[in-house]
Amino acid sequence: MALDFSGQNLRGRNFKEQDLAGAKFSYADIRGANFTKANLTGANFSHAKAGLQRRWTIGLVIISFLLSGLSGFLWAINGSLVSLIFDTSSLKEQISGWAALIVLIAFFFVTTRQGIATGLGAGALAVALAGAFTVAGTLAVDGALAVAGALAVAGALAVAGALTGVGAVAGAVAVAGALAGAVALSGAIAGAGAVAGAGAVAGAVAGAFLSIYISWRAIKGDQKHSLVRNIAIAFAATGGTSFRGANLTNADFTQATLKSTDLRNTILICSRWHQAKMLDRVRPGSTYLQNSQVRQLLVTGQGQDKNFYRENLRGINLQSANLADASFIGVDLSEANLQDADLSRAKLKQTQLDGTDFTGATLTGAYIEDWGITNTTKLHGVRCEYVFMRLPTKEDPDPLRKPDNKQEVFADGDFADFIKPIFDTLDLYHNQGVDPRAVAIAFKNLAENHPEAELEIVAMEKRGDDKILLRAKTAALSDKSQLSAEYFDDYNQLKALSQSQQLLLVEKDKRIISLENMVDTALKQPKFYTQGNTNMSDISGINIEGSSNVSGIAGNNSIANLGTISGNVSIALNQLPDATDAEKPGIKELLSQLQDAIIQSTYLPEEEKAEALEQVKTLAEAGKNPQESTKQKTAKTAITMLKGIFTGLPAFASLVEASNKLLPAIAKLFGLG
Repeated sequence: MALDFSGQNLRGRNFKEQDLAGAKFSYADIRGANFTKANLTGANFSHAKAGLQRRWTIGLVIISFLLSGLSGFLWAINGSLVSLIFDTSSLKEQISGWAALIVLIAFFFVTTRQGIATGLGAGALAVALAGAFTVAGTLAVDGALAVAGALAVAGALAVAGALTGVGAVAGAVAVAGALAGAVALSGAIAGAGAVAGAGAVAGAVAGAFLSIYISWRAIKGDQKHSLVRNIAIAFAATGGTSFRGANLTNADFTQATLKSTDLRNTILICSRWHQAKMLDRVRPGSTYLQNSQVRQLLVTGQGQDKNFYRENLRGINLQSANLADASFIGVDLSEANLQDADLSRAKLKQTQLDGTDFTGATLTGAYIEDWGITNTTKLHGVRCEYVFMRLPTKEDPDPLRKPDNKQEVFADGDFADFIKPIFDTLDLYHNQGVDPRAVAIAFKNLAENHPEAELEIVAMEKRGDDKILLRAKTAALSDKSQLSAEYFDDYNQLKALSQSQQLLLVEKDKRIISLENMVDTALKQPKFYTQGNTNMSDISGINIEGSSNVSGIAGNNSIANLGTISGNVSIALNQLPDATDAEKPGIKELLSQLQDAIIQSTYLPEEEKAEALEQVKTLAEAGKNPQESTKQKTAKTAITMLKGIFTGLPAFASLVEASNKLLPAIAKLFGLG
């Protein structure tokens, strides 16, 4: 039974690496709790309160005040440097003052517009330029103080804002600290004159307000000031609730308060964040929560017209979300929960959807160009009247609409049936010089070699003058890459065989002849497209491998005397060495057994017995040097031809039983198995 901590005070509790799958933490106080690397699959944290314990909050606010004081002190130094402009006793000091002012103006201007990192570069450039007219050391100090001061007070303010959630309080803390530092410095330099003291205070105030602006923009999620925000969030999460490395698959954080929470390296597959509070104050690491737009979508469920171009949203939970007209071009939505979501007119071009759950979702008007659905994509109950197979353009606002007739729409359940073959099929594209007979034999061969794939031809389409696409349905989890590679390997070898050699393989198989005729018809028609079911998974196949130089085939009009052929086979076999181990028969012994089985067969016609014995003779001659590559290729072809000859024999025939046992053993001795 799952543990129930609902409504309990769990502040500071240690749940590190514990198995808490399905546990209930709703309305619990989990501030400062440690869930590092815990299994929290399906846990319920709705209305829970995460974050810092009070003592940690007070401590971090004090640190923020001290940082602000340090910032005020540094800015006060800058102010005193600028005040050197009014020193009439020394031209050098006045130049230094003007140079300091130039550096600060450049820093202020660029920082407010481009961010503190860019401001640092501008300050450095100003130092370099001004250094031509004054002491570079003074300017370097001035630029360094400006950056350090801005970072210190901005960081302090951002931390205070992250901790309290109240900008006014955070600003008061920062300004108070900055002024305190400025007063301390002005008192220390009072002897230098009132101008220097006033400059120190003015510099501290100016720096404080610049830092307030930076930190305010950082907390708002402005990417120009992300450096400050990231530092502040990390600092504010110190001592807070930790889910670092935890498994939060299907965990529910509905209306939970999550400030100062560490979510780095967590597994967030289908975690629910609806109406979660302060989700922008968590430490997200590299999870999808690092994107402010995504966080907003998760909290509100409103993503209409939003652009998520190439975002990694793997495993995100968008159940019942409004995603109408949203753009998910190139987005990874694999394993995402899109149940009952509204994806009307959504752009799903090249969207990865492996394992995505669309149950009950609306896809009417969606653009599904090259979308990446797989056999694990769930489409049950999808509501869809029509889709577009391409993105719209000005010239074609409704590209490749399906159904094609704009007066028609998909009936309930029709869309899933329409789209399923697209992702559940093996597409075999032949781009030149199509050989219909080779296509038929190669496909039969593939079906026989992989009965678990449950291959079934569902469509055939002519493209161009001599190109054709053969589309076959496959079983779930079939490796389509491997199937395609194996098919074309056999197909290309079959194409190299002569017509008579191919006929030998197909003359008794009506299924191959039927498929050959279909491919031939498709190639001869100006336009051809057919759909249907041609199940090839229950028929035996022919494996065409190795050299296309097939020797020893006896034509129908040149049948040699069976006894003569058998005698020639025996002569060839006698030239092979005997097996050294009586319990492990060699090539000679295995071929002798096969020869006897062929001669004694009551189901094999005389002509085919002669053809089979010719192949046994070929194997015997190749067996003199079984490890030589050319002999291995010859052996492969001979074994293939024997399989073709035995095709069509009853399964209970003794020759079938003997060949099923002997041919693999012979192939192994040739290094083929």
